[in-house]
Amino acid sequence: MEREILGDLERYDRQIRIIGIQGQAKLSKTSVLVAGVGGLGCVASTYLAAAGVGKIILVDKGRIEKSNLNRQILYSEKDIEKFKAQVAAEKLRKLNSEIEIEGIVAEINDKNAMELIKKVDIVIDGMDNYRGRFSLNRACIKLNKIFIHGAVHGLFGQLMVIAPNKGPCLQCVIPKEPPQIDIIPIIGVIPAIIASLEVLEAIKIITGIGEPTIGKMIFFDGETMKIHEIKVSKKDDCPICGKIG
Repeated sequence: MEREILGDLERYDRQIRIIGIQGQAKLSKTSVLVAGVGGLGCVASTYLAAAGVGKIILVDKGRIEKSNLNRQILYSEKDIEKFKAQVAAEKLRKLNSEIEIEGIVAEINDKNAMELIKKVDIVIDGMDNYRGRFSLNRACIKLNKIFIHGAVHGLFGQLMVIAPNKGPCLQCVIPKEPPQIDIIPIIGVIPAIIASLEVLEAIKIITGIGEPTIGKMIFFDGETMKIHEIKVSKKDDCPICGKIG
C-alpha cells in the first residue's frame, strides 16, 4: 500500500531521510501550478517533478525560440517553435512517470487566473511580467492559496512567499505594475537559482519543515554572491489583501 501511494521509494530515498515518509506522502498528494515555463518555470517544474509532487500544471502561451535555450533547460534546438507548455509536460513525464503533469497553452490574466488556481494547492511564479503576477496575486488572495513569487533581471533575483492571512501580498510590497521590459537581460543560471529556492519554499510549506519566507523579500545578488533579506509588512490600505486577516 505504501508503495502504491508514494511510488518508487528508492527514487525519493535521499529526501525521505529529511522529510520522512509522511512528508513524501504530502508531496504526492499536492498539486502545484507553475505559471510560465521559461527560465524560472523550467527549473521549478523539473525539481517539483523530481521531488514527487503529485500533480503539476504548466501554463504558458509561448512558443520556444532559439534565444530561450541559454536558460530554459527543458528545451532543445529541435523544439524551436513548439509550445513551451506542451514540450515541458512531455519532457517531465519522461523524468517522472509516477506523477500527473498537465500542459496548458494559455496566457494568464484576470479572466482565467481564478479558474486555473482553483485546481491547485500552491502557485509558483515563473512569469516574465508583472501584469500576470498581479493577476496571480489577486486570485491567490481570493482563493486562499499560497503564491511563491520569483523574479529575475541580469545578475539579480528576488523571492517572496505570499500566504493569505499570514503576511503581506505582492502588491503590499510592489503596489504598482513596473514598466514592462520587452527583452529582459539575464545570465542563464540566475533563474535556476531563484527557481530552486521557490521549489525549496514549496517543499518546506508542503511538508512542514523549516521556516518559509513569509513577511520577507529575499534578494540574490549574483555579482557579489550576497543574499539580502528585507522584512516586509502587510499594508492595511492594500486594495488586494488589506481587509483580509
